[in-house]
Amino acid sequence: MLKSKTFVKKTRSGGVMKIVREHYLRDDIWCGSEVCTVCKQESTVLQKDACIESNLCSYPHYLIPDTNVVLHQIDILEDPVIRNVIILQTVLQEVRHRSAPVYKRLKDIIHEKEKHFYTFTNEHHRETFIEREPGETANDRNDRAIRMAAKWYSQHLKTFESNTDGLKVVLLTNDQGNKQKAQDSGLLVYKCEEYIKSLIANPELVDRLALSDDDKNEITTSKVLFPEHLPLSRIQAGIKSGSFLQGTFRASRDNYLEATVFVQGEGEESTEVLIQGLQNLNRAVYQDVVAVQLLPRDQWVAPSSVVLQDEGKAKDDNAEEEEEEKALKVSAAEAARKPTGKVVGIIKRNWRPFCGMLNVSQIKESTRHLFTPADRRIPRIRIETRQAATLAGQRIMVAIDGWPKDSRYPNGHFVRSLGSAGEKGTEEEVLLLEHDVPHQAFSQAVLSFLPKMPWAITPEDMVKREDLRHLTVCSVDPPGCTDIDDALHCRELENGNLEVGVHIADVSHFIRPGNALDKEAASRGTTVYLCGKRIDMVPELLSSNLCSLRSNVERLAFSCIWEMNHKAEILKTRFTKSVINSKASLTYAEAQMRIDDTTKNDDIIKSLRGLNKLAKILKRQRIEKGALTLSSLEVRFHMDSETHDPIDLQTKELMETNSMVEEFMLLANISVAQKIYDEFSECALLRKHPAPPPSNYDILLKAAKSKDVEIHTDSAKALADSLDGAKVDGFPYFNTLLRILATRCMMQAVYFCSGMDSDFHHYGLASPIYTHFTSPIRRYADIIVHRLLAVAIGADSTYPDLMDKQKQSALCNNLNYRHKMAQYAQRASVAFHTQLFFKSRGILNEEGFVLFVRKNAIIVLIPKFGLEGTVFFDTKDKTVPNLVFDEEGPTLNIEQHTFHIFDKVKVTISLDDSNIQHQKIRMALIDPVIPGVSVPAPDVEPQAKKPKLDR
Repeated sequence: MLKSKTFVKKTRSGGVMKIVREHYLRDDIWCGSEVCTVCKQESTVLQKDACIESNLCSYPHYLIPDTNVVLHQIDILEDPVIRNVIILQTVLQEVRHRSAPVYKRLKDIIHEKEKHFYTFTNEHHRETFIEREPGETANDRNDRAIRMAAKWYSQHLKTFESNTDGLKVVLLTNDQGNKQKAQDSGLLVYKCEEYIKSLIANPELVDRLALSDDDKNEITTSKVLFPEHLPLSRIQAGIKSGSFLQGTFRASRDNYLEATVFVQGEGEESTEVLIQGLQNLNRAVYQDVVAVQLLPRDQWVAPSSVVLQDEGKAKDDNAEEEEEEKALKVSAAEAARKPTGKVVGIIKRNWRPFCGMLNVSQIKESTRHLFTPADRRIPRIRIETRQAATLAGQRIMVAIDGWPKDSRYPNGHFVRSLGSAGEKGTEEEVLLLEHDVPHQAFSQAVLSFLPKMPWAITPEDMVKREDLRHLTVCSVDPPGCTDIDDALHCRELENGNLEVGVHIADVSHFIRPGNALDKEAASRGTTVYLCGKRIDMVPELLSSNLCSLRSNVERLAFSCIWEMNHKAEILKTRFTKSVINSKASLTYAEAQMRIDDTTKNDDIIKSLRGLNKLAKILKRQRIEKGALTLSSLEVRFHMDSETHDPIDLQTKELMETNSMVEEFMLLANISVAQKIYDEFSECALLRKHPAPPPSNYDILLKAAKSKDVEIHTDSAKALADSLDGAKVDGFPYFNTLLRILATRCMMQAVYFCSGMDSDFHHYGLASPIYTHFTSPIRRYADIIVHRLLAVAIGADSTYPDLMDKQKQSALCNNLNYRHKMAQYAQRASVAFHTQLFFKSRGILNEEGFVLFVRKNAIIVLIPKFGLEGTVFFDTKDKTVPNLVFDEEGPTLNIEQHTFHIFDKVKVTISLDDSNIQHQKIRMALIDPVIPGVSVPAPDVEPQAKKPKLDR
């Protein structure tokens, strides 16, 4: 049966267009129930014995939630207890329009077989479709459609003799009006909350209920604490007229009464508006999109340097807070003042479930408690739970439901427990969730696109490939590496020149554009390496087996081959898909030993020595062009094989072979970048590293000046040369410290699409163009680059998204975000393992260097552990010494002693685990001895020392 829908739509030019849509109604849409004998369905989803213990519904029943229940109570629907649910098409479509994250979660539940969620296409069923009546709102029409479908189901199920148990349909709604209408038409209907509270066998589900508007009113005090948020229409008009600005709210990690709103301007221009004080922050949460109004110029303030954590008791009395707000308002010099404003409305909430811990209420029998998120930028959240005693000491997840204007904290509900705080597994899970690292197991849909085992290279694979199996190819990687992306070879040609090849795993052969495996890899963006754990971007069958260029097996590769003379000048470059058979998988140390062993001279060693010789020339040439050699201390943990706890902590040593591999990877990346840009000037995926703004170098220049060393920063070449010449007699570590500081001045390198940008330069490598080609197993950007290169050399076909610069640009944004988050997650993992290491060590004393000087503290670097920590001089329990801070130096004068950057100090290092959620490495000064400030050196238990090797 055919219906037609007609509606009018306003066009861009202001005209009106009539649109007619055909809408088919069918008789062959089945109910999905095991009880049914009428519907001609091949398989059923809804069970016959749909029993769940409830003191409201003592009979077996199916649930039909309305749209608001799905949107607000998705945590409940995800619980394993809730099964046999009918999701109506009306509800599914509304959820899709209103919340993409909830829609994705709902689709995931529908795909879980054991949940028995059935999608019923009520909008195309002849007996359940309804027309919108004149004067009826779309919302009311949808509510009526839901009631209609519920009525059809209850009548449909009544007709079966097999339904002897009295199987019924229960409609769940939170809308009082909808509930009344459903009852009037004889339907079984309950509010979601009363139904969940009736589940006698599962009282813990009540904690996962999101608060409805009625509950929110009960919790709050009558005193209005915050200004009303403006409606969206007023906000849009204000943004258009310029009286409001739209931006992203970024809360401060160090001060809960301060935030900035980042306002993106035209092109590269952007401004930051400072927000101070609870009223002005007006219930905005980190990452929300907000509307701000600038305050009059005479009310502008400077960012405060005070550290304020929202700790202590639940503050509903504002006396203490008013004191803290006063402490912020330092009379600042006119120049230091920043544009200051207040939040007038919320355009888009960016709430997610937050990890953290419960602060159990001191009031006996209380069910209301405060939850403290692990992320200091998120406010504390008030939740209701009856399991407080169980949850104390556990890491839990909580979602925000809302933040009324008369509540000091947002209201939320308990989502799930992650395990005991401080345990390695729990903390790793928190770390991944907080950094938004996708780490769930790969779904069946993704795994279905993997090649079937046993896998072998077929004659069809060989047609478009060069057979390079005869070459002496080998790989050089860190110890324990199983995802080997790259391998190398070097051999002498008959004409006396050298042939050098970089062979990269051909991942794009296995991951085809647009399928589930490709989409998952694009979403993950990168493999994340934590201490002792790896979260793969692609399933292990590819990452550690079929794509990994292991030795003595045939593998598909994408090869970049150069002909060079002995001065490392490139004479010819070619790219080809190939088949290789690596002759050796070496670690950096093994490769170094083979190069250095003068008694041996086999083919692998000849190849390595040739590569090493050329790499030294390439490096020298790069440095002459102005490439930077910066330094950052990377640490390595030695793990206990039983407990997997760190037993030793060392900074990584770099060898010549590290540099050898790096040089050829850089060369391959530059060669490929040039090739894909020549072929596709609008849609090449490239990587750039912007030059830092001059102000970034202030700290580096001041640090060098304090030791009478001059640093030039007008170009990368000038910086590189002055860093090379920066030496201080009797202070050999000075140059490394300077390079560590220089690294801190740098900008982040980013992916971009060539058609959307004009500045391609890579500052750190001093290269006019650059991309990533050499690690497709662990970076998605490289897969796209492989696809572009394959199309450029005619080895593969193109597809629309590859040539769409808008899509390419959106992909780059996701990749940049994922890479940044992966970096932060890796740092957090190192920090956590460092804490574990010091936990079992008691108090250590070590030598270090002052890296930064602050108003009330010095930041100290301990080279031995690659560890940074802060020595505070104004701790709460001590009388504050006489501190004089000079920003020019910068220097800090304490009781006759002056600290400069790079001063050598001796400190104690210990773990402060008084706050289990925010454990810290604490440092205290031993030397220089300052009365009343420094501490006596502790007697450290001498550990059984390892015998020192003569080096």
